[in-house]
Amino acid sequence: MNLDRAVLIFAGTMILGSLVLAHFQAPEWLWLTALIGVVMLQSGITGFCPAAIVLKKMGLKPGSAFR
Repeated sequence: MNLDRAVLIFAGTMILGSLVLAHFQAPEWLWLTALIGVVMLQSGITGFCPAAIVLKKMGLKPGSAFR
């Protein structure tokens, strides 16, 4: 697995998890969904992705999107 796929899997898991928490616990969890969306938008514009930095330090090999 490369870094690009890991970032997408991580983001998708976090979004789905926050939606489940918002549905079963409290609607305030939707703020986490919004935060993830903002970070994804910022990453698409600037190329800076905090999750990619952490996953790269964990030893994942870079793909074509995050270097």
